[in-house]
Amino acid sequence: MRKVHGLFVAAALLVGSVSAFAADKAPVAAVAADLPLTGSIGFVGSKVTGSHEGRFKQWTGAVSLKDGKAVGGKLEFTVQTASVEGDVGNRNAYTEKLEEHLKSPDFFDVAKFPTAVFKSTAIKAAATGVEITGNLTLHGVTKQLTFPATVTVIGKDVTGKAEFSINRKDFGIAYAGKADDLIREGVVLKINVTGKQP
Repeated sequence: MRKVHGLFVAAALLVGSVSAFAADKAPVAAVAADLPLTGSIGFVGSKVTGSHEGRFKQWTGAVSLKDGKAVGGKLEFTVQTASVEGDVGNRNAYTEKLEEHLKSPDFFDVAKFPTAVFKSTAIKAAATGVEITGNLTLHGVTKQLTFPATVTVIGKDVTGKAEFSINRKDFGIAYAGKADDLIREGVVLKINVTGKQP
């Protein structure tokens, strides 16, 4: 099963809290307010004869840091599925037809499911980078995901990158493709985002 770069998917939402001391407890760590994100959320889907790289042109996302770090923070993304763009960097005479097919009930079914949403439930330290766990809602189905990511904080700049595979059939996207050119189940989501602290 090949990976497919793709979004979904992931982003941060957390109302900022203030450090406080309880009489008999350690101080509560400060969590920064939401930082809006920009960048790209994309995917790569493959079949027997080749692959297609896509991305979503319209999405919003935010990340919250804890004590200036991603660990213990939050991440959230909301993608407008109708903004899907196919054959990124390699548009051709068939690209518009591909995009319409991706929007159809065979794939994203954008009329019925206009958004895809990821909300993290935990961000933990890993051997390299961090490990993000959260819920991805895609095509009307919500599944828990855990994937590796790299988050870098330099000064006020925050950069996050992740690339991981999901099985599209887990989300009810089961279109098989042509008998002699079957579409693989694995899709790689690719996230490359940045934010700036105030």
